[in-house]
Amino acid sequence: MDYKKAGVDIEAGYKSVELMKEHVKKTMREEVLGGLGGFSGAFSLAKIKEMEEPVLLSGTDGCGTKVKLAMVMDKHDTIGIDAVAMCVNDIACAGGEPLFFLDYIACGKNYPEKIATIVKGVAEGCLQSEAALIGGETAEHPGLMPEDDYDLAGFAVGVCDKKDMITGENLKAGDVLIGMASSGVHSNGFSLVRKVFEITKESLDTYYDELGTTLGEALLAPTRIYVKALKKVKEAGVTVKACSHITGGGFYENIPRMLKDGVCAVVEKDSYPIPPIFTLMAKTGNIEEQMMYNTYNMGIGMIVAVDPADVDKTMEAMKAAGDTPYVIGKIEEGEKGVKLV
Repeated sequence: MDYKKAGVDIEAGYKSVELMKEHVKKTMREEVLGGLGGFSGAFSLAKIKEMEEPVLLSGTDGCGTKVKLAMVMDKHDTIGIDAVAMCVNDIACAGGEPLFFLDYIACGKNYPEKIATIVKGVAEGCLQSEAALIGGETAEHPGLMPEDDYDLAGFAVGVCDKKDMITGENLKAGDVLIGMASSGVHSNGFSLVRKVFEITKESLDTYYDELGTTLGEALLAPTRIYVKALKKVKEAGVTVKACSHITGGGFYENIPRMLKDGVCAVVEKDSYPIPPIFTLMAKTGNIEEQMMYNTYNMGIGMIVAVDPADVDKTMEAMKAAGDTPYVIGKIEEGEKGVKLV
């Protein structure tokens, strides 16, 4: 008896590392110390000394049951972007710059080419957010997971000067809400998605005129990363007063997280186009509107609140980063919460 007969192929693990190295190298920053394969990832903090009061920010998340679609479609090159996005968007939402990322892949059996493809997506997410991929783990779990199954999660660390943190404490009535378009469902609510649609290869390969693509391609579209857009806004000299990453819990749970007591957010539902995937989902699953806004991003992945005088500069900066912004509402005095009108 040996480890391989027990279900864990160490040689496959070595091959995975070799195959993923070319993708990982692309994400390196000058602060990264050492190479891939050490017991820990090392990152120099020398530059942080330039800040008055540096604060480390962290985020950890996974892709939820969206990985099931990747498995059914046998398409694994974008799910890694989702894992990175979920972490770095949270860091950027607090005003931070993501520095590095680590991934964790649990699988029933290590297929080196598949693992390398997943990590290729992780590396792409790191490139989009300018974070270094400095480490990770691929764990084979024979007997615990089916051979073809896997799960993916990650952890990111960022930094921000305390004076630049986005806290919401200076919000006031009259401030304007600007939302940036999402790329689709992102990485939340897929347990409901899988109840609404039949998750088979045939179903996911079905083309829908209203989507302009297949159902699977629309659902698997990777989560938009907003790090560069928020960085551009900061470079434009705009103070973002509050920020919300619209993830699980949709508008009703996430927008109040950016508010201080005594103010509420008023969002105009018709102020931006709702992507057709959400309309199709609501119709097919007979899902009430409130449940849709309480589960999904409904086409808006990140919301910032700025002074009315900064609206034009903010939108120009977001567009310069390749994002699509909309003025979607305002801040009013009232009980902390969100109103959709």
